[in-house]
Amino acid sequence: MVFLPEDSIINPAKLTQYLLVQLSKNDKSNFLAQAGYTLENWQQLEQDLRTQVLSQHAEPIEITPYGKKYRIRATLRGQNGIELKILTIWMVNNNQTRFVTLVPDKGEKK
Repeated sequence: MVFLPEDSIINPAKLTQYLLVQLSKNDKSNFLAQAGYTLENWQQLEQDLRTQVLSQHAEPIEITPYGKKYRIRATLRGQNGIELKILTIWMVNNNQTRFVTLVPDKGEKK
């Protein structure tokens, strides 16, 4: 089993300028808002990604020119008690692990 490090790099801009802002295409902010995640408490989302997601098994999915990609499926529980099924993507390159993105987990595509 592979586990990614809890101190993986999560760029605050990924949270504050992408995931938690309303976008016309591929918006995630409304999905995350269900569990209470907003721009005002973006640090809580970062902390929960570290404790609730990085504690789960990571599946290698592909090797790209930028590094090795991993997928982690998890349930993210907001401070309001609402649980969201999520899929996160992480990249490992030069012994550094970086958060790439988060999407709603719609289950395994067959």
